[in-house]
Amino acid sequence: MGGDLRSKGVARAYGARGAFRKARAGLAGLAGAVWLALSPAMAEPVTVAALGDSLTQGYGLPQADGFVPQLQRWLEAQGEEVALINAGVSGDTTAGGLSRVDWTLTPEVDAMIVALGGNDLLRGIDPSVSRANLDGILAKAQARELPVLLVGLVAPGNYGPEYKAAFDTMYPELAEAYGTLHVESFLGALTAQVDQVQAVRDYMQSDGIHPNAEGVALIVEALGPEVQALIARAAP
Repeated sequence: MGGDLRSKGVARAYGARGAFRKARAGLAGLAGAVWLALSPAMAEPVTVAALGDSLTQGYGLPQADGFVPQLQRWLEAQGEEVALINAGVSGDTTAGGLSRVDWTLTPEVDAMIVALGGNDLLRGIDPSVSRANLDGILAKAQARELPVLLVGLVAPGNYGPEYKAAFDTMYPELAEAYGTLHVESFLGALTAQVDQVQAVRDYMQSDGIHPNAEGVALIVEALGPEVQALIARAAP
């Protein structure tokens, strides 16, 4: 009989403890549910399409050393939640960029970098034609209410002062007209080097047109903060 009572007492004790554990687990689960409900949702990465030519595409470099992959790593190191799309096509002109901007701006794209004009320069295309193409690209982005970073280039003087003035001014004027962010030159970090002869040796590929991996790194360091400003505009 005493053994039975002890057994019943132990059973009651364990039953009480079990009930307490269940109650405590239930409270913990409730608290967790409340915390999840009140905590902010995880931020979705901002998706940025980089519409450009061989400078954007990463011509002559291993994929990891190109502009877009290096920029992606730089932004991640700054703590940015971003996904970059490499929409650079080697040899593309502003006309080529305009022809493919619609299918570049897929529904997930939140912002766009536009870095075109180098091949227009190489071909001596009339700046008024280049301006019209860039205008068309920016109009497409505006219709989608997407923020844009417009990255220009500086024309050499060999086409004459009128050509140079028309080419150089189209980027800032279009940026002002559309309210976009603007950088004067994609290659600005390299052309700013004091010794240009040494800069070409150190930071350019053998063709003298495209930057090497070290040159791209300098470009990314210069453009990175501007891309951060673009991300800030695109963030909800």
